[in-house]
Amino acid sequence: MTVDLPFVVSGFGVGFLVGMTGVGGGSLMTPLLILMFGVHPATAVGTDLLFAASTKVAGSAVHGANRNIVWRVVGLLATGSVPATALTLIVLSRVPLNQPGAVSAINSILGIALLLTGCALIFRRWLVQRYAERVRRMKPARRDLLTVLMGAILGVLVSVSSVGAGAIGVTALLLLYPEQPTVRIVGSDIAHAVPLTLAAGFGHWLIGSIDFALLGSLLLGSVPGVIAGSFGVNRVPDAVLRPIFAVTLFLVGGRLLF
Repeated sequence: MTVDLPFVVSGFGVGFLVGMTGVGGGSLMTPLLILMFGVHPATAVGTDLLFAASTKVAGSAVHGANRNIVWRVVGLLATGSVPATALTLIVLSRVPLNQPGAVSAINSILGIALLLTGCALIFRRWLVQRYAERVRRMKPARRDLLTVLMGAILGVLVSVSSVGAGAIGVTALLLLYPEQPTVRIVGSDIAHAVPLTLAAGFGHWLIGSIDFALLGSLLLGSVPGVIAGSFGVNRVPDAVLRPIFAVTLFLVGGRLLF
């Protein structure tokens, strides 16, 4: 396997951010591959999904060892996300992904997903404060149903764009489970991303939109990066990281759309 140093460095940086915040996998890696390295959008999405799966396995191991995962929540999310992912990939398998129209559509969906992710980061605290009390009064069965539905939405979004399992997933979980500390929300989101990205990545493999040489270089950097980031999850203030991420996502999302 040929090792490409720029991809190794990129993998380490993105892996570190994923481990620390639960955000940054598809939100940064996919547009980075498309805009900076010129990778075909479908290949960037498919390769990034397997990259994210491998990266988040390492992150989940660290968060699991620290007991920062709510496994029941992970199970509810996966109940919605895995079937939705399968259905989305069946649709994608019937679309000629090399056609200009498909490339443009993937870029547009990715750009919109990045803008939504940026909004989720900016308005997260306001949303949680506004709806936390209403959620606390919600019946457990209804909250479970909403968690499964959110998993299904993430399954579709991630399968098409590789974006959404981070900031959008974390924001949704903070809204639905305000009684849980942020570190357990991040850990649960990372753990759920493992079956989600594995299922989506496997589907893209069957479609043929995976570059394994690129994947290997990314993983050489990302695995140590996500482990380092997971140990530093409590050391960098969220108030510092969130605005930086949001501005970056708005700029990149706008670039993909316009």
